[in-house]
Amino acid sequence: MKPWLVRGLGLSLVHVIVRALLGVALMQWPLQGSILRWMGLAVVILAAIVWAGIDGVRDRRANPDPDDGEDLTIRWLAAGAVTGIVAGFLTWLVDTLTDLPIGVKSLLFELTSGAAFTVLLVFLPAMAAVTAGRFLAGRGESKPDSSDRPSRQREREPEPAAVASAPSADSAWRSDEAPTEVFPAVDPQGPRPER
Repeated sequence: MKPWLVRGLGLSLVHVIVRALLGVALMQWPLQGSILRWMGLAVVILAAIVWAGIDGVRDRRANPDPDDGEDLTIRWLAAGAVTGIVAGFLTWLVDTLTDLPIGVKSLLFELTSGAAFTVLLVFLPAMAAVTAGRFLAGRGESKPDSSDRPSRQREREPEPAAVASAPSADSAWRSDEAPTEVFPAVDPQGPRPER
């Protein structure tokens, strides 16, 4: 199965469970609705953050060079889209077929506006977590030395023995006895025509 599909379906399951539990909790404690909604929102965001952070750490450890890393932006955008559409449909289905008071709107709303909100709810925290995961995984690594560079770069560098034995091209210019030449001053207005 594709990685974005696994993440999208997993987060859809989290989203549906949170909304179902939120509906039941609101029936038990109706005066705590605001706190319960914020807690449900935090759980969905936290699930995306943890999973995306793990992706960022794994990617940086597998690819120490940032240019060689996987494209996690598209992976998490697709996962957010799957989460939005599947979670919207499943919550509508659960609300329609069961007695759980999830409190969904129409199917059209759940598959459009509700899905768009869910995409942002997954994608934005996931991108922040991927960036943080890559940063934290890359902090402990030292900078690559010449032995870690690709062989094509090493071919361009001269051997240390050859550098030590060859005379330096500018060594003659470093002494106090170096020849000097005085250049004429440059006129800022340019050359003047002769009369």
